[in-house]
Amino acid sequence: MHILVLNAGSSSQKSRLYTIDEALPTTAPEPLWQADTEWMAEKGTAQLKIRTAHGQQLQQTITAASRANVLEETLQTLWSGPTQVIDQLSTITAAGHRVVHGGPHYQTSMLITAEVKDTIRQLRPFAPLHNPLNLEGIETLERILPNMPQFAVFDTAFHSQIPLKTAIYPGPYSWYEHDIRRYGFHGISHQYCAKRSAQLVERELHELRIVNCHLGNGCSLAAIRDGISIDTTMGFTPLEGLMMGTRSGTVDPSILVYLQREQGVSADELEHLLNKESGLLGISGLTQDMRTILQASQAGNARAQLALDMYIYRLQTFIGAMVAALGGIDVLTFTGGVGENAASIRAATCAAFGFLKLELDEEKNADSPVDQEISTPTSAVRVLVVHTEEDWEIARESWQIMQHA
Repeated sequence: MHILVLNAGSSSQKSRLYTIDEALPTTAPEPLWQADTEWMAEKGTAQLKIRTAHGQQLQQTITAASRANVLEETLQTLWSGPTQVIDQLSTITAAGHRVVHGGPHYQTSMLITAEVKDTIRQLRPFAPLHNPLNLEGIETLERILPNMPQFAVFDTAFHSQIPLKTAIYPGPYSWYEHDIRRYGFHGISHQYCAKRSAQLVERELHELRIVNCHLGNGCSLAAIRDGISIDTTMGFTPLEGLMMGTRSGTVDPSILVYLQREQGVSADELEHLLNKESGLLGISGLTQDMRTILQASQAGNARAQLALDMYIYRLQTFIGAMVAALGGIDVLTFTGGVGENAASIRAATCAAFGFLKLELDEEKNADSPVDQEISTPTSAVRVLVVHTEEDWEIARESWQIMQHA
C-alpha cells in the first residue's frame, strides 16, 4: 500500500510517499517520493524540491495564492511530470499528518473524523503557528481524495503518560483544571529514536532507560523508561527547557513581568523576543546556526563562545535531570540536525558524565556516525547517534491503526 505523509511547519511542508507491503520493515525505508516546500507568503511563491527513489529530481518555483494551492500542485508531481511514481492519486491508501498539539484529548494517534478536526481547531491557541496548518493539509486532502482515510499523529501524544507530579506546574491548581500543564513536544522523533536505539544496542525497549536528545533549531530531551516518556524538557509550549536556536528555553518568569512593568514591553513583543530573538541568536548576536557559531568561536568571537558554553551547560544540566528522573541511564542518544552532525557538541556534552562511567570513542564520534554507537566497549552508558525519521514514524503509526481497524 501507499501511505502519504504530510508534515507541515510554519513556513515549510515536508511530503513523503511510502510503500508498505504486508509487513513493516525493521528499519526506515527510503520514501518512494519526497517533496520539500518552502513557502514565502509575502511573495506568493514556494520553492519546491522533489526527488524519488528511482533518482528523478525536480526543483522549481511555484506561484500560488495559498499554501493549499501549493500542496495541490506538489501532489500533482506524484502522478505526472518527471517525478511521476504512481498512475493516479487514488492509488494512495491513506495519509498520515503530524499534528503538533493534541492537548489533553489525545494520547495516541487517531483516525481523523469531524470530531477530531474540531478538536484540532479548538486547540489553535495552544499551537497557533502549527495546528491551523496541520488542519489545512487535512482539509486539502479531503477535497482531493474525499474517501481516503487520514490519520493524526500528535507530537504531544508520546509524552501523555508523564506523571502528574511532572506534568502539573506549581502554580494554582486551577491552571491544571484549565488544561495548563506540561505537554512536551518532538514526541514523534523521541518515539522513533527510542525504538531505533533499542535496535542498535540489541536490547528490548522495555528494558532500557534512555535519555534522547533532539537537538535542532528546536531542542528537547525525553527521559524514556519501558518505552514510555516519563519526563521531557518542553512544556506547555515548545519554549520551555533547553537553550535553542532562537528560543530562550527556561527563564525566570519575573523577567517578563519586569519587562512589562518597567520597560513597557507588550505581550506580543515578549513572545517574539523569547521565540525569535533569543537562544544562540540572542546571545551570539550572529546567527541561530550552530555551524556558524562553532566557526565563530574557533575564530575567537567571545559572544559566540559564550553562546556555545551556555548551550552545552544547559544541555548537560537537563540531561542530569533526566537521568535523575529515570534513576540511572543505559542509553544516551543524540538526534536532530545538531545532535547528528556536531561531533564537538556531543563530545563536550558527554565530558560532564565521566562520573557515570560514560566513555566516548573519539574516533567514532568524529567520523560522522549515523545510526551508530559512539561510546567505547567499556562505557557503562551506551551513546548513540540516530538519524531521526519522523515521517516514517507517522507512516508506521498510520499503518498500525489500519491493521487494527
